[in-house]
Amino acid sequence: MIRIGILGDIGSGKSYVAKSFGYPVFNADYEVSKLYQKNRKVYQKLKKLFPEYIYEFPIDKLQLSKAIIVNSLNLKKIVNIVHKEIRKELQYFLEKNKNKKFVILDIPLLLENKINKKKDILVYVQSKKADILRNLSKRKNFNPRILKKFKEIQLPLAYKRKISTFIIKNKFTQKSVKNGVRIILKII
Repeated sequence: MIRIGILGDIGSGKSYVAKSFGYPVFNADYEVSKLYQKNRKVYQKLKKLFPEYIYEFPIDKLQLSKAIIVNSLNLKKIVNIVHKEIRKELQYFLEKNKNKKFVILDIPLLLENKINKKKDILVYVQSKKADILRNLSKRKNFNPRILKKFKEIQLPLAYKRKISTFIIKNKFTQKSVKNGVRIILKII
């Protein structure tokens, strides 16, 4: 099984690119949403840390956002709790798909949380800032202050681009992404 990690800026289209490969995708954002909706253990841990923000199950992302805006350190605390559970889900995903030719890792903090392996193929999704902002503004509950806090805990984009094996230029068209994916799959 070859692991392909998808890197790029928040809102650059990483999830769309990941799905375009046509192989099993581990989407960490989706898994986090499931945790907030279904995992009472995560709820209890977050409620204990942030009783003034987390007060009902399932966890409301808006409540978490308020905790993050108040104090940047709260984001790191949340990430520490959530990523332990995400790692378990990732292990289950990898085991379940061990006989597949490729698996795609759509994990925003792939490098920052040292989830990647040396042999992983890294694909950087490059998009224009204006396109990214237009894409982000369409999201439900988009908050520029939260975006800024998340960017603060990420490695520089120039570094991610530099260490990537491939770059896909996402023009937010199906054609630009499909062509990039086709070329990568042909090479590997």
